[in-house]
Amino acid sequence: MAIIRELRGFTPKIGKNCFIAENAVIIGDVTIGDDCSIWYGVVLRGDVNTIKIGNRVNIQDNASVHTLYQRSVTEIGDDVSVGHNAVVHGAKVGNNVLVGMGAILMDNAEIADGSIIAAGAVVLTGEKLDPGVYAGVPAKKVKEGSEAVTAAAHKNAQGYMMYKDWYK
Repeated sequence: MAIIRELRGFTPKIGKNCFIAENAVIIGDVTIGDDCSIWYGVVLRGDVNTIKIGNRVNIQDNASVHTLYQRSVTEIGDDVSVGHNAVVHGAKVGNNVLVGMGAILMDNAEIADGSIIAAGAVVLTGEKLDPGVYAGVPAKKVKEGSEAVTAAAHKNAQGYMMYKDWYK
């Protein structure tokens, strides 16, 4: 059974029809929307500040979500995929975004709706990204945003809607 723990007076809130893996850890000031999937080894640590996750979000195996004490919060929009081993640390992620495997989003970074952050990319503290595809360290735009980019990110999130139902 997943570790879902109250801390400092905050109890995690989990929406309807979610899959939470047996070894996921969800602590403190965390709100998860409806139809989400929190996969194996994920840590959502709302101990020092707020983590808000929208609807139809999947946070894949071994990803970590955290914040800075009193200096950043994490907000993840709707229809977002956070890839395996990714780190989202006090960043704001828009809707229809794909955060690739091993990517790192640092504090107060903002990822626009309809964006893809490539595997292994690092979005630095305070960066404000326009829609598009970003890759590298530090992350740089490699492709402009488009309906096709948004559709690709959205399609990934929709695939995880099916996968989570296999586990429920």
